[in-house]
Amino acid sequence: MKMEEAILPAKPLSKESLTMWILLAVLSLLTVYALLTIDYKSVDMAKAIGDTLNNFKTIFLHPAAHRLSLWGAFYEVLITMGLAFLTTLFGGIIAMFLGLLAAQNLAPKQVTNIIKGFVAFIRAVPTILWVLIFAVAAGLGSAAAVIGLTFHSVSYLTKAYSESFEELDRSVIEALMASGANWWQIIFQAVIPSSVSSLLSWTFMRFEINFANAVAMGAAAGAAGIGFDLFMDSGFYFDLREIGLVTYFIIAFAIVLEAISTNLKSKILKKA
Repeated sequence: MKMEEAILPAKPLSKESLTMWILLAVLSLLTVYALLTIDYKSVDMAKAIGDTLNNFKTIFLHPAAHRLSLWGAFYEVLITMGLAFLTTLFGGIIAMFLGLLAAQNLAPKQVTNIIKGFVAFIRAVPTILWVLIFAVAAGLGSAAAVIGLTFHSVSYLTKAYSESFEELDRSVIEALMASGANWWQIIFQAVIPSSVSSLLSWTFMRFEINFANAVAMGAAAGAAGIGFDLFMDSGFYFDLREIGLVTYFIIAFAIVLEAISTNLKSKILKKA
């Protein structure tokens, strides 16, 4: 019996798996071809690699503050975190209502299809492009960054929230409707209490994503914060040591943010 099991043929690849493997093979071949045929001209690759390693050594092993003070860097990171918190808060509130209307067990199918199609379109466009689009009306700065990040957060959280709401068994909703409960009573007595764990997880995850995006928006859209200082140090001053200091501040705050969000989520879940 064991011998028969050992010689059984492997299961054929599905169309999705086959397509993925073909795509990876084509991309790998194109990458190798580009590396072999690219015109390096007078670039000394050995020297370029050595200089790059030396730059990384300076950045990560010799961080120092020249233009920025330690308090100034701390304050700029707080601005970036405030931008992430504000956009997550606005996005979460709006996405909560849209998520309820996008859940197939809570709203008509036509409404859910319209909302899911709309948020899918928003998600398909990168955050930076939305910020630049809104910058045409609001101008480069914090306003465009807040609107763009909030816009993308709404689309992301709407999908996440609606899928969490759809995990509730339809029979529970039908039982509450049979007992005379209206739509809002079903939402607050059954849907949200049963989904609170997923809602918190998705919200904290989006908060961390928005923190990373806020750093990028500071550089790309002039939204202030630590991202703008990182952009100036790298693009204008070429101060490798201060780039290292800013990088360590961002990493430290990201770790602290992860620890705080994990503790808050566990405490809220215990109370719930």
